[in-house]
Amino acid sequence: MRGLVAVVTGGASGIGAAISARLQECGATVAVLDLNPTGLPDGQHGLVCDISDDASVRSAIGKVQNSFGRLDIVINNAGAGALGTVEDNDDAEWHRVWDINVVGMVRVTRAALPLLRQSPSPAIVNTCSIAATAGLPQRALYSATKGAVLSLTQAMAADHLREGIRVNCVNPGTADTPWVGRLLDAAADPDAERVALNGRQPHGRLVTADEVAGAVVYLASPLSGSTTGTSIAVDGGLQALRLPARAL
Repeated sequence: MRGLVAVVTGGASGIGAAISARLQECGATVAVLDLNPTGLPDGQHGLVCDISDDASVRSAIGKVQNSFGRLDIVINNAGAGALGTVEDNDDAEWHRVWDINVVGMVRVTRAALPLLRQSPSPAIVNTCSIAATAGLPQRALYSATKGAVLSLTQAMAADHLREGIRVNCVNPGTADTPWVGRLLDAAADPDAERVALNGRQPHGRLVTADEVAGAVVYLASPLSGSTTGTSIAVDGGLQALRLPARAL
């Protein structure tokens, strides 16, 4: 991926940081678009960006163009979590999370498309979720947004295929990230809750951020030039497998 320029939204922590690191290892120039792009590894370029604000997004993409003269890869990773059933979040929270998780991807992609059209190897990868394909309890709002991301990915792939722009997404299972860590810390019994989360995964543990990053970088790479409009589940088999219960 040497010579290619990538932007990673939400790239300063968690899955985004793992993606940024893997892209950099593969030779790409990486611009991290984040609300707080501090403490980045050497060689990564941090830009303050609020994906819920169109002017902020356009400013950040403009700075990428001014600094590097091109843009080849967009990783739409930034997002917000939400807990609860349909009764537990008010209209304002529904609008806030939808604006970040869905419309945020639209803003970034819309601003980047003119540059992607000039790239010899353009790719967009969206961070989706197992919540888009499996019914999870207490995740109504979050699941609705990720279901939209899955459909948006397929529609974008259809719209831009003949421009040479590939669009795919990755569906992580429950990943060992700072957000999940905060949820565990807030639980009545964090250790028991972690055991339960591990047990929900068919392979018996949480997904790692590096595992998600590997799938994202594959989809972003020119080596996957015939892969578009698809999703890769990185979930330990949660979506596809039905295993017998473990013996006690």
